[in-house]
Amino acid sequence: QTMTTHYPDLTLQPDPQFPQPQLMSALMAKLHRALVQRGSGDIGISFPHYVQTCKPTLGATLRLHGTDAALRELMAQDWLRGMRELVEPAQNGAPLPVPPGARALCVQRRQFDTSIDRLRRRRMLRKGETPEQAEAALPQPTAQRQALPHVHLRSTSTGQSYCLHIDQTPVPVACDSGQFNTYGLSHGRTVPLV
Repeated sequence: QTMTTHYPDLTLQPDPQFPQPQLMSALMAKLHRALVQRGSGDIGISFPHYVQTCKPTLGATLRLHGTDAALRELMAQDWLRGMRELVEPAQNGAPLPVPPGARALCVQRRQFDTSIDRLRRRRMLRKGETPEQAEAALPQPTAQRQALPHVHLRSTSTGQSYCLHIDQTPVPVACDSGQFNTYGLSHGRTVPLV
């Protein structure tokens, strides 16, 4: 298994028409499609400005992790089409080397009881609401409320909207075995904290 030795940052620029969480959802959807097409499981992600307390947010920067070759190959593809004016890749997307001694970070998906998600999807279909409107109308029961940042995505196979909750935690030991899924997340493999 190859190590995640490099990283480029993709930072969303402010847009008066769309809130930053909506833009991050769109960016994640495009990355997901690119990683499905790539099919390698060798690119991970993290969020340098991730906040889990008070107002959970992923921030405006998506960091990709992988080998220099894998990242250059991904960035050479046209997966950012339609968002190029909204995304500013640091160093024009050229991957930077991970500094020696970087700590490890586990970035994984967390899934919760989906019955409330089903009710929200039905409401969105019936009332033509956005995911945010349905979430406000049908909040998570207090006992199940999870203060985790998330993105709203739409399944390409079913067309249904869903929340991808992301748990990002520093861990004491790096793990380079295993693969990243098509969201760039992994339950076992870590990425460097840079």
